[in-house]
Amino acid sequence: MTTEEQQRKELGAFLRARREQLDRSAFGLPPAGRGRTVGLRREEVSFLSGVSVTWYTWLEQGRDINPSRQVLDAVATALHLTVAEHDYALTLAGFAPTRPGSRAEVAAAPAHVQRFLDALDEHPAYAIAPDWGIAAWNSAYEALYPNVATTPPEDRNLLWLIFTDPAVRELLDDWDDTSRRFLAEFRAEAGPRLGDPRYRDLVGRLREASPEFRERWDSHGVGGFESRERVFQHPTLGRLVFEHHQMRPSDQTDVQLVVYVADAATRERFAGRA
Repeated sequence: MTTEEQQRKELGAFLRARREQLDRSAFGLPPAGRGRTVGLRREEVSFLSGVSVTWYTWLEQGRDINPSRQVLDAVATALHLTVAEHDYALTLAGFAPTRPGSRAEVAAAPAHVQRFLDALDEHPAYAIAPDWGIAAWNSAYEALYPNVATTPPEDRNLLWLIFTDPAVRELLDDWDDTSRRFLAEFRAEAGPRLGDPRYRDLVGRLREASPEFRERWDSHGVGGFESRERVFQHPTLGRLVFEHHQMRPSDQTDVQLVVYVADAATRERFAGRA
């Protein structure tokens, strides 16, 4: 399957998943057959968007067609897509540009990125590649999550560890919410590259290894990153509270930096962790 075919297939599956998850009452529509209150019919999306039933059906089927941006905007409005979901659909259709950068494979972050992470000292920080492989980290992050240093490089992927490492579930105060958020963010970024063998293999491995991943991947959740408070339950340091931030070096846009800014109590614990 070519990349274009994969993107058409993903766009169709995404639109169908969103259509089937919508609350009919939010559109002023009565329950469907057998009192079903969730999910719109294709005909209803056609009416709401002004797009013909045939054309919309072809979109969901991943047919080899070239929908205009106006059509996708109308469908996005009809399906009440969020900004991140709307951008995702446009990107899959070739309209929304991806983030700048080559998206080449990144095995290890450049030396200057590692020095920056090390300078953050008591604030755990790491760098991830476009496929979410962990390419660098500082000592504070290793203190927070020691397995990062002992995990084989081929498995040192943030998404893989979230869904397969029991230590991560114990560490995260809100594993269910965080895993959903991370997966939605990953999908938003990876959508145009799902035909790439690296991404396809990662998704395939995760589908086999994690029932939770398989279920959530099939729901086609898409979301953008939001800075927020993160709480960890560390086995020796206790409850740790951070603010979660992301950034990209302007000269290394294929690398994403993740920084946990510790509150006062957490900084004190980390200062004495040695």
